[in-house]
Amino acid sequence: MSTPEIMIVLATRNQGKVREFQQILQPYHIDLKSLNDFGPIPEAAEDGATFDDNAYQKALLTAKALGLPAIADDSGLVVKALQGRPGVRSARYAGEKAGDADNIAKLLREMEGVDERQAAFECVISVTVPSGPALTYEGRCEGEISLEVKGEGGFGYDPVFYYPPLKRTFAQCSAAEKNEVSHRGKALNELGREFDKVLTWLKSRLTEAKPPKPDHKQFMANDWSA
Repeated sequence: MSTPEIMIVLATRNQGKVREFQQILQPYHIDLKSLNDFGPIPEAAEDGATFDDNAYQKALLTAKALGLPAIADDSGLVVKALQGRPGVRSARYAGEKAGDADNIAKLLREMEGVDERQAAFECVISVTVPSGPALTYEGRCEGEISLEVKGEGGFGYDPVFYYPPLKRTFAQCSAAEKNEVSHRGKALNELGREFDKVLTWLKSRLTEAKPPKPDHKQFMANDWSA
């Protein structure tokens, strides 16, 4: 078996996310690690105003701490009737130490008696090198908040995120079904389609001094040959 072209660190200890990234990036010739493969490193504040801000914070901190390219995502649930909450606070909606069950319970309490159930999962993925530049990929999945918890799979808000085309919650779907349509799956598939070029971009920048963070659209149009 040939040696992987490059080691990339997935900036999370969440095993659910690790499994999803591994499944989708499996075809690519990389050594994908997670924070579980390393000792303690500082945690990003995740105090950005947007998913993009937080994804970049996490990826850059990890890349600088380990001296390796890093991938991070920030994702969350955006509920129309709650004016976009929980949004960037999705993982900490019921408090800093809240678990999935706590967050879901708070969400269902706030949605009691609410007829408008429209919601969306949003995801931003940041691919970053220690010197600072990053590429950004985004995905969105539209659905509804169910009236109760349904299913035992997935993680996060999956048991209350009802996806109408499949007529069940994400927690009732197989991993393959979810990855095909999920916010993270869409963002990762976009990344995957360009991954050979992304690898070239990563390798060319691992030893460079820090330039400004590039605009993704400008990068896509002009920067593959750099």
